[in-house]
Amino acid sequence: MDSRSITEDAILGGRVRIRQPGQGYRVNVDTLLLSAALPEVAARAGAHVAEPGCGVAAALLAVAARSGEITCTFVGVERDPLYAALARENIELNKQTSRAKIIEADALDLQGEFGLFDFVVFNPPFDEPGEGRAPSEAKRAAFVAERPIEHWIKAWSNRMRAHSCMAFIHRAHKLPQILSALEGRLGGIEVFPIRAHAHAKASRVIVRAWKGSRAPLKLLRGLDLHPGDTSQDKYTPEADAILRGVTHISFG
Repeated sequence: MDSRSITEDAILGGRVRIRQPGQGYRVNVDTLLLSAALPEVAARAGAHVAEPGCGVAAALLAVAARSGEITCTFVGVERDPLYAALARENIELNKQTSRAKIIEADALDLQGEFGLFDFVVFNPPFDEPGEGRAPSEAKRAAFVAERPIEHWIKAWSNRMRAHSCMAFIHRAHKLPQILSALEGRLGGIEVFPIRAHAHAKASRVIVRAWKGSRAPLKLLRGLDLHPGDTSQDKYTPEADAILRGVTHISFG
């Protein structure tokens, strides 16, 4: 990768710096929302946190930043050598080498020896081949799934310890597929809708589920990103606080 094509950007109000390709998939709102979905990490010293398909490790490092200084282990799994190399650079850039590491491997390899985790967080490709608008070649791997969401849930629910939590973001219309994949594997499902504004339908959902839980499904109020359909350049106060890392998403 040509070093001239790499940018260095600040997220979470400057608390995290990320080196990433200037073209192709880049850190976005989904990344930041996802990092806010695990407030429990900050209260569980010794926790092991994984991000399969971590890319440049932006979400993983944002979760680490939100966790404060407690002793945790953060593991990213990324199969693309270029993104894995950037992820390692970002770990060093953010002084997280004592807590975080990157494994260069296929995150959906059922035989992969990645360990067992208390928290699993991921932002998988949303579309299956032929679905949605065709992305550029540089973004294809991040947007078009070779394997559907069921494979992610199956692979990583088997790498979760008792009472552990999985959190991920996906398209809202994939919710039936997601719930089917979670059945018999994880429970205590929490669905957090993401809307562009108060009058819009949810386009995304953050889904959390727990190992060993029998709690009923919980559909939460969710979040409006913008104050109105003509104010896409501004965020609601609630969304702004979450995106800047001031607050977590509340699943209460």
